[in-house]
Amino acid sequence: FILNRDLLNQLYPNFAKGLIPFFILDWSEYSEILTFRGGLNPITGGLWLTDTAHHHLAIAVLFIIAGHMYRTNWGIGHSLKDILEAHKGPFTGEGHKGLYEILTTSWHAQLAINLALLGSLTIIVAHHMYSMPPYPYLAIDYGTQLSLFTHHLWIGGFIIVGAAAHAAIFLVRDYDSTTSYNSLLDRVLRHRDAIISHLNWICIFLGFHSFGLYIHNDTMSALGRPQDMFSDTAIQLQPIFAQWIQNTHVTAPNLTAPAATASTSLTWGGGDLVTVGTKVALLPIRLGTADFLVHHIHAFTIHVTVLILLKGVLFARSSRLIPDKANLGFRFPCDGPGRGGTCQVSAWDHVFLGLFWMYNSISVVIFHFSWKMQSDVWGTINDQGVVTHITGGNFAQSSVTINGWLRDFLWAQASQVIQSYGSALSAYGLLFLGAHFVWAFSLMFLFSGRGYWQELIESIVWAHNKLKVAPAIQPRALSIVQGRAVGVAHT
Repeated sequence: FILNRDLLNQLYPNFAKGLIPFFILDWSEYSEILTFRGGLNPITGGLWLTDTAHHHLAIAVLFIIAGHMYRTNWGIGHSLKDILEAHKGPFTGEGHKGLYEILTTSWHAQLAINLALLGSLTIIVAHHMYSMPPYPYLAIDYGTQLSLFTHHLWIGGFIIVGAAAHAAIFLVRDYDSTTSYNSLLDRVLRHRDAIISHLNWICIFLGFHSFGLYIHNDTMSALGRPQDMFSDTAIQLQPIFAQWIQNTHVTAPNLTAPAATASTSLTWGGGDLVTVGTKVALLPIRLGTADFLVHHIHAFTIHVTVLILLKGVLFARSSRLIPDKANLGFRFPCDGPGRGGTCQVSAWDHVFLGLFWMYNSISVVIFHFSWKMQSDVWGTINDQGVVTHITGGNFAQSSVTINGWLRDFLWAQASQVIQSYGSALSAYGLLFLGAHFVWAFSLMFLFSGRGYWQELIESIVWAHNKLKVAPAIQPRALSIVQGRAVGVAHT
């Protein structure tokens, strides 16, 4: 097929001259097979293949040029060491001096940076897979869409936690404070109390306010006062900045790419919906008060995850309670119930605890995506052009209360899960069931808080001793079995 020149000329008349126009930079010859249309192919519901080909060719050209920008084994390009050492400002001391040596001698430092980038990119990929579906008919296969999004979110979350783990291991095993004196990294470590206390304050502020909006709405709903709720039909909290970004992306192609027939993604708005057969592939996604509320929950959970992971990194070598952490290593046990505050303070324990908040963050995103897409995007279209969404567009009104999430999302869709076990969708149903078993099983370990309960009791005993009202009984530490039993009971 590829070697058949006659067939290629029939399919792509622009390719009649072969690769000659490419090497003489007469690329306009390929305008038919290297397009800049934007939007989706109405037949397949995927990106235009000619747009994708153009994109990859352009990226390749840029990468070939950029590949010569930084020095490797050959003598051309900039020296990364020189760039890093020249990068300093009025408040950054010696800047990145010593960082080049760190990155060329510590695998953990390299892993920390690259895993953080890879994890973030994986989550970005998850968002592009549905908003700019790259494969034919992917957009109308809703189960695959949801699975791909979930898969990339989870992978990204684990990779980001891995970045924090390796950053902490680097600080414990590879970091030499004498060679990094007054560098930016050294200054960050010296400012760790201010950084963590500010991040702590942000988490408390975000937590109380974002969750408080939902509690307010639940209370007003229970009191029969819908006019006093935060919603699109009462007190509006429109995401004006996000809407501005959407509108900018809709209008931008008129100036930046006048030949384009649509914007980069239908989700920005402006265009008509794309349907394949009777199924909706994609349509403009409108943002409102409900999205504003849930995105602030995302902000809260992500900030708490960062707080735990960053605290583990910044305090990996020492803390006021345990100044010799660097000698104890990445992971060490606590001193037991007689010395409160020493349990779950190692860098490893911070990664462990950070995993749970990462799970929290990802779960809310997956719940949000599942309901938003079923409510506002996925559905069918009839002969009259009327779109019927899977959950009838109930996200905007129902998701502004906690009770709405429980009633109109979780409970309302529970019957479909139960009925799926005996249908063609049984594989999805069993995966769903298995995932929830893993979740419940993991909670058992999380709640088996030997350290937590014991430290709580010890601190109460200490307070009684301080006030000279000490009890006659002396509590002992829970055994591993007792701790696990507490966990099972709580789960």
